[in-house]
Amino acid sequence: MDRRNFLKASGWTLLGLAAAETIPGCAKLGDRDSLPGDLKKEFPSLKDLKVFWGDVHNHCNVTYGHGDLSDALAAAEQQLDFVSVTPHALWPNIPRLNWVIGYHTEAFRRLRAGGYDKYLAAVRAANRPGEFLTFPSYECHSMEHGDHVALFHGFDAPLVECTSVPDLKERLKEYDCYITPHHMGYMTGFRGYNWAAFSQDRQTPFVEMFSRHGLAESDTGDYDYLHDMGPRIWEGSIQYGLEQGHKFGLMCSTDQHAGYPGSYGDGRIGVLAPSLTRDAIWEALRTRHVCAATGDKIIIDFRLNDAFMGDVVRGNSRRIYLNVTGESCIDYVDIVKNGQILARMNGPLTPVAPEGDTVRCKVKVDFGWNREEKYVHWQGKLSVNKGRIVSVTPCFRGAAFTSPQEGETEFKTHVNRILSVGEKETELDLYSSKNPNTTTAAMQAVILDLEMPKDGILTADFNGKKFEHTLGELLEGSRSHFMIGWLSEAILFNRAMPESCFTVEHYMEDKEPQRDTDYYYVRVRQRDGQWAWSSPIWAERV
Repeated sequence: MDRRNFLKASGWTLLGLAAAETIPGCAKLGDRDSLPGDLKKEFPSLKDLKVFWGDVHNHCNVTYGHGDLSDALAAAEQQLDFVSVTPHALWPNIPRLNWVIGYHTEAFRRLRAGGYDKYLAAVRAANRPGEFLTFPSYECHSMEHGDHVALFHGFDAPLVECTSVPDLKERLKEYDCYITPHHMGYMTGFRGYNWAAFSQDRQTPFVEMFSRHGLAESDTGDYDYLHDMGPRIWEGSIQYGLEQGHKFGLMCSTDQHAGYPGSYGDGRIGVLAPSLTRDAIWEALRTRHVCAATGDKIIIDFRLNDAFMGDVVRGNSRRIYLNVTGESCIDYVDIVKNGQILARMNGPLTPVAPEGDTVRCKVKVDFGWNREEKYVHWQGKLSVNKGRIVSVTPCFRGAAFTSPQEGETEFKTHVNRILSVGEKETELDLYSSKNPNTTTAAMQAVILDLEMPKDGILTADFNGKKFEHTLGELLEGSRSHFMIGWLSEAILFNRAMPESCFTVEHYMEDKEPQRDTDYYYVRVRQRDGQWAWSSPIWAERV
């Protein structure tokens, strides 16, 4: 389909793209190279690479937080390819506040009194190469330099003492270890990041731009900082660091304190690697071949001349190829150059139902709501009577804790599971709680990638109740049902999203270098508020 027909049929609009070509129909990485035939010679191939998803900064009750380590690892395995559950370990310049000192120093003591050895043994035992990878890590707080996570390649990770973050990096310089700053947007001197201390070296190839704390891309925009640690500022942001000329990859982690790594909507890292092996994932982290996502596993295939995301390339003419596959309707896709939007592709306000009978679409089904304090246990299946289920993507949340508060009591993590997946049905075992407030979601969900006719029926059969809708009905809009009656738990069949609204492919050329080194990155926003970002590509003027 040419661009004119694509825009007419899909509802997309383009800004700043007069010399560009934007076309639908994206292939998944790892299936085949998504490049059209006439562009294959212009860009490096990604046909042997795949995006693997992980969370390398999150917490449980190993030090302070909620939920056992065993449950945290079980929860991670349900929706991630790799994980590191992170004990709190160090705070060399801890402020003299009694409550802060108390629970931190007690947690640090427990870790050193045998807790760390037990942690390493459990993490090693959960590691299964090619299926599910685990990495050890621990966290160091710092008022001056900002909080950092030390992530280790091997299971012989030493627990060291330090006087500062620079001292920590010095003590670990002989180890295969990445030391990554997080919740960077807080005020410098108050656990926000100090960009003056950044060094572009093998220890810090990437930084954490989003977590439960909020989004540090800039000092404006979605996901403001609302924690009692204070507001976000420009000097700690990602764009500030890029404008200083620093080179680093972009990633997200949950920083979740309820023993639920990868908790949906709280942050994840995507890694572009040839296989799910320890060395392959580690090498992709080193080379900054990483992307960032809030929750949905949005695939960004971003190439510039001979470079992938995270690379540095030379040349004044920059050929740009972009291929995005979302999990829901895309609001917009930006190509950012030097902190400004070079091009924007706007998705449809309302998805356009495709012509024809058989449709490829994605349908998210949510389970939750109600006003009771106790968990609802959902047992049942989703099924289709025609067509097939291509895949089922989990969107599982942990409890909404960012840091421990006085008066909280310990609780057991409820692990959500996909019990089986077939072409006709998927069996689920889920636990949902009431939404804690009107801006914080606690539902559990799955996204069904479907190929089926419009008269095909999607059925939810849970806890003795059955609800069903045709795909045609869901293409018109969402449908919901209370299980018992008003104010009880409910099921939401979200609007079916046709392929044209969650995929876009784009090619353009930028022939105007602005600086000796320009940086480019891609950011994607879905209409449901889920975000993703590529790591930058740096292009040097010749």
